[in-house]
Amino acid sequence: MLIRLSSPAPGTHLVHVARQPIFDRTGDVVAYELLFRGQMDAVDAERRDSYATSQVVVNAFTEFGLDEVVGDRTCFINMTREFLVNELPLPFGPEQVVLEVLETVTVDQAVVDGMAALVEQGYRIALDDFVWGSGHERLIPYASYVKLDLLNGVTEHVDEIIAACRRYPQMQIVAEGLETPDHLKLANHYGFELRQGYVLSRPQVLTAASLSPTKLHRLELVAALGYSDADLEEVLRIIASDPALTMRVLRASNSAAACPTTRISSIRQAVVMQGLDQIRRWAMLMVVDDVAEATEAQLVDALHRARLCSNLAPAFSTDPDAAFVAGLVTAVAALLAVTPAMLAQHLPLSDEIDVALARGTGSLGRLLRTVEAYQRGDMEAFEGQYSGAELTRTVMEAMRWSKNVVPAR
Repeated sequence: MLIRLSSPAPGTHLVHVARQPIFDRTGDVVAYELLFRGQMDAVDAERRDSYATSQVVVNAFTEFGLDEVVGDRTCFINMTREFLVNELPLPFGPEQVVLEVLETVTVDQAVVDGMAALVEQGYRIALDDFVWGSGHERLIPYASYVKLDLLNGVTEHVDEIIAACRRYPQMQIVAEGLETPDHLKLANHYGFELRQGYVLSRPQVLTAASLSPTKLHRLELVAALGYSDADLEEVLRIIASDPALTMRVLRASNSAAACPTTRISSIRQAVVMQGLDQIRRWAMLMVVDDVAEATEAQLVDALHRARLCSNLAPAFSTDPDAAFVAGLVTAVAALLAVTPAMLAQHLPLSDEIDVALARGTGSLGRLLRTVEAYQRGDMEAFEGQYSGAELTRTVMEAMRWSKNVVPAR
């Protein structure tokens, strides 16, 4: 299930992504087009630029998780020139994504070369709002889909366009802008494979509460990843020092582009599984996705709980890395005003962490319950496990660490 909130908890903000179904001839949903929405009640996209594309990608893959937004279906994502010519990176693989070339893109040799490279890498291409004579006919040999807007007069050259498309066996035509039964009849008449429009379904806006990474950490991570021999330990330090960045890395690990069957038990495992190149792409995209910051106090509190869980893990015979992740998830869940179990549904966590968060059982669950009780002021929670002096040193070390890794603003 998706986390849907009408208003964000203090220190968080709401993120949105819209999806509009694409149907086949039989009326089954075979894909979704992902659309930018700046607010929950927005009817149309306010912008279709690189910022909008970055927002859609980051939100769909790292805030919701692609499986929650489209399931096992294909998703169409609008792409601007910057992404098509590799000025901005694509942080996902080609398995579940179709790249839509916006009609506003001026087609020159750089775009043609970029398209050829993307197709060579396995990406599928759709030509959005295709109009004959716009220059986009140069891209037909690379496209798997051509979208024809029946609402806005594309019928003038429709026979010519269909003839050009049918020369390519892999090509499917998407009839978009369907708003009346007559539009549907026209799509049936021409035998278009796919259909999209208000007469079939309007876009649905999905909303979730999010704790954003700080701009400084984004830039710091991009800088650390800027070297061909990037230091894995430094990358891990930066990610672990920002709860929201950690959540995004974990969620990205659960995307279709990663390995959805792998269960994560540490931040190191998530980073290694995706690879530094993939983490670099996400970090660069997050710089484009310039959104609000969490407060310093909230970050310190979240990291303090995670570090305290990690420090105390040996006393509970559990893994420190797993304890850090579990403690961080409980802290972020509190900031988002959801339960740890609900947040855990969106992360590819190990069974041990899942059970601890959902049921509070096992040695890790006992550790989480004990730390929560202690942070409520229950000093008896650690009775028999630590002396007062030992516990004080452990708590103070966790506090010093959390304050040191969160930069003052």
